[in-house]
Amino acid sequence: MGHIEKPWLKFYDEKISEFANFENISLHEMFTKAVERFSNNTAITLYNQTWTYQEVSNIVEKFAASLHTLGFEKGDRLSIMLPNSPHYIFSLFTAFRLGGIGVQVNPMYVGPEIKHVLNDSESRFMVVYEDMYSRVKEVQEQTSLKNIIVVGFGDKKVELAEGDFYFNDFVKKTVESAPKVTVNPSEDVAVLQYTGGTTGVSKGVMLTHRNLMADIEQVNDFMFRAIDVPSNAKVMAILPMFHIYGLTCNVFLGLHVGCNLLVLPRFVVQEVAEVVKREQPFQFSAVPTMFVALNSLPDLEEYGFDKVSHFNSGGAAMPIEQLHLFESRTGCNLCEGYGLSEASPTTHFNPTYLTRKVGSIGIPVPGLESKIVVESEQEYVEVPVGEVGELVVRGPQVMKGYWKRPEETELVLKDGWLHTGDMARMDEDGYFYIVDRKKDMIIASGYNVYPREVEEILYQHEAVQEVIVVGVPDPYRGETVKAFLKLKEGSIATEEEIIHYSKQFLAPYKVPKIVEFRDELPKSAVGKLLRRKLRDEELELSK
Repeated sequence: MGHIEKPWLKFYDEKISEFANFENISLHEMFTKAVERFSNNTAITLYNQTWTYQEVSNIVEKFAASLHTLGFEKGDRLSIMLPNSPHYIFSLFTAFRLGGIGVQVNPMYVGPEIKHVLNDSESRFMVVYEDMYSRVKEVQEQTSLKNIIVVGFGDKKVELAEGDFYFNDFVKKTVESAPKVTVNPSEDVAVLQYTGGTTGVSKGVMLTHRNLMADIEQVNDFMFRAIDVPSNAKVMAILPMFHIYGLTCNVFLGLHVGCNLLVLPRFVVQEVAEVVKREQPFQFSAVPTMFVALNSLPDLEEYGFDKVSHFNSGGAAMPIEQLHLFESRTGCNLCEGYGLSEASPTTHFNPTYLTRKVGSIGIPVPGLESKIVVESEQEYVEVPVGEVGELVVRGPQVMKGYWKRPEETELVLKDGWLHTGDMARMDEDGYFYIVDRKKDMIIASGYNVYPREVEEILYQHEAVQEVIVVGVPDPYRGETVKAFLKLKEGSIATEEEIIHYSKQFLAPYKVPKIVEFRDELPKSAVGKLLRRKLRDEELELSK
């Protein structure tokens, strides 16, 4: 795959270069520069509390000093299991300050999932919200985890085991500053972003400081660089920070350009509307289910959404009718983009300064090569404009690889090209459109669910003989998880029992919402279970 044409370049604003212009520095250096420029500006707002850039920096320095005394060194992993909060940001930048790696742990994870991430990442240190502390303690002895820093917001505290600390007590320890650490941005991993896999086991995507710095600037080019942004502009931070979309496009980008992050621990539609009314944010990024929920508000027009300058949607495809409804009720443009964990995540975006094409994921961000290919005689051939093939990309934001999984890395990274597994087409202007996703992946409320992982759990139920899990259309979540089961002869199980069983081992968004029992599941001539046949059946029924 050699030189490719880039018809999308004609849409680049004069302030934007074809190439990704970013400094080859660590995320800690990026934040240090932001502190120097925006010292007394508000960095974070959580309800009625605020933190300036300098105050955030001071907390990071104290946290880093205390963590260093516990033996945290360059390259160590700091697992973070928190809802959206200032402490998420404190923890990540503390890891970067010490040359460590932030490990993203979904707060919805239950025991087996927590255990897997801790063991796979070999984390010895963890920051966890107090309500989740017991979940971690239940599996700690089966992991390498040594010290847990607990974050709590109320007066009521849980009793901690020896070697564990409450965050506020921990950072108050009087210790010398942590030593300076040298980071190689191109080689050193900053974040392990765990993502599902077709093998059913989540993998750690290795994102270097360079990967993330590149994507921060690439998104900045398309979101802010060509428009007038107010000083200390307010940005809604409602996307989950444990999700790479929320982390890069909200937290990192916001801090890089001096924004005030309006942090909400979880998405509650009425609360979000009230914050918009009170704070009048400049920019608002969300996943489609959040916009669908906002559309459900009978008095949406009363909250001042029309005063928000820019709305962005990602994480899953936005239903066209919901997009038009939101735009008609707010009078604003809603721009979609595309990305994946393996690309930090953004690869394509509808620039805020252009009229977006409905249904399109936009054009490639600066510095990215993108093409549509098909495999032909063991090589990949670019298809003509308008034809469908696999979307492949190459650029500075593409991951270093999967943590401790070189074989799986080779399956998706070929000659520097990341094979997304998504089927797409490109029009004559260079706008891209996703026409189908990775064959099996389900996107429920913006979260990736890999059927194999759910199937592996269901296979462990004593009554289950065969199982196929598919995504079925859902008007609110986009898709929801449905399990088709064939029970062992003589066995009995109910839908409620299967769902209850799943909840013990899977995060809520992965748990099947619908269970259907069948005498036989479809198979190929060689006995392979045919997931696509059931998925196609469900799609037909939904029409």
